[in-house]
Amino acid sequence: MDYGFRVVIAPSFADIFYNNSLKNGLLPVQLTEAEVAHLARRANGPEPYRLTVDLEFLTVNDDLDFATGFEIDEFRRVCLLNGLDDIGLTLQNEAAIAEYEKRTETARDFASF
Repeated sequence: MDYGFRVVIAPSFADIFYNNSLKNGLLPVQLTEAEVAHLARRANGPEPYRLTVDLEFLTVNDDLDFATGFEIDEFRRVCLLNGLDDIGLTLQNEAAIAEYEKRTETARDFASF
């Protein structure tokens, strides 16, 4: 990610890499071995190569004739689209957390009498 990578495309991922990637905002896209080999050949060609990964529509395509879809868990897709990590998800419930803390503080104060 320090080098600007936002997506990694491969035929498979180790579970820990896949999950850590998503937690860190990096999209792992799993395509078939043939598709990955095809994209690698095009990327290594003499002409500049542009590949687009669209998380909203779950597609991968280039300026030539390549187009395919990919799958990702809907919850993780929404988190990536909205830039939500674990802390961001928790902060979405900030009002409910504050209310809970207020209730438990009042209960602790009452119990100390």
